Amino acid sequence: MIVHLALNDVLEGALGLGLDIVGASQRLVRAGLAPSPCSTRALAQRVVSVDGGPVTSLLGRPVAIDGAFDPADLGPGDVVVVPGVFTPTLGAVDRALARPDVVAALTALQAAHARGAVIAASCSATFFLGAAGLLDGGSATTTWWLIPAFKRRFPTVELRADRMVVESGATLTAGAAFAHADLVLSVVSRVASPALGHLAARYLVLDERPAQGRYMVLDHLSTYDPALKRVEELVVANLGRQIGLDELARAAGMSPRTLARRVQGSVGLTPLRFVQRIRVAHAAHLLETTRASVEDVAERVGYADAAAFRRAYRRHIGAAPRGRRRGEAPT
Repeated sequence: MIVHLALNDVLEGALGLGLDIVGASQRLVRAGLAPSPCSTRALAQRVVSVDGGPVTSLLGRPVAIDGAFDPADLGPGDVVVVPGVFTPTLGAVDRALARPDVVAALTALQAAHARGAVIAASCSATFFLGAAGLLDGGSATTTWWLIPAFKRRFPTVELRADRMVVESGATLTAGAAFAHADLVLSVVSRVASPALGHLAARYLVLDERPAQGRYMVLDHLSTYDPALKRVEELVVANLGRQIGLDELARAAGMSPRTLARRVQGSVGLTPLRFVQRIRVAHAAHLLETTRASVEDVAERVGYADAAAFRRAYRRHIGAAPRGRRRGEAPT
């Protein structure tokens, strides 16, 4: 059983996409295009609210609810999927966590988890799993613009912020709103088979996006910490040359050791990886907006070795860099 727990201000697109992915998977099985799961219950799905009462979406429209969320109905093999609510700021997250329906949901999620159900969440709903204590000691991801806030609030969770979906024991977490598609495909792969999850993605034309690094806006992240903003400005002004840790620390106005702790605490990276991410972000922009070759872009962002650039790009973006070949005439 896959239970979609809808809370007030739920993102309609995420909820609907999750329902459609599971529904498409059911039809693919019925059409004989994929083997049936071991359990006929595996791909059954419901939409529930905390108490069975009405829920309105972010757009203020009513959400069709099948009943109340009852953890006693769940056990091993079942999955609770929590779509996010839109929280563009840390204050919005705090307000969401204080809502009575969310507080009640946290208790119910704890009970479902204790009964062996898998709990999955995307976007801001990853904070609900963290607040319920379900991520303690494990790994998770979250929506990219709330990475610093997540790290501060849940220091015992290993945050793998560049990943689109992270599976850790009986929890699955995903990034921003439309990473919910990746989350539910992972749920289908888990309760049915990886082959069915892949087939559903192909039929729905959902690309495989292992990382959300390409969607991160570093400027948004660095505004949480003025010191990181100064580091970013130094790197951007000197993309064509290498910058050592001492120089970065001077720009930030702190010792190298303090800077290393600050960068790790804010964005989960070493200073070197933070600089790489800044360079790669500019490289991605150049590749998308110019006809420059990968080799040319690598040189422009400070990589004399194109192979090293490709490795760094794949590490941070989750895909190989693509540009025209060096010497190829523009079309």
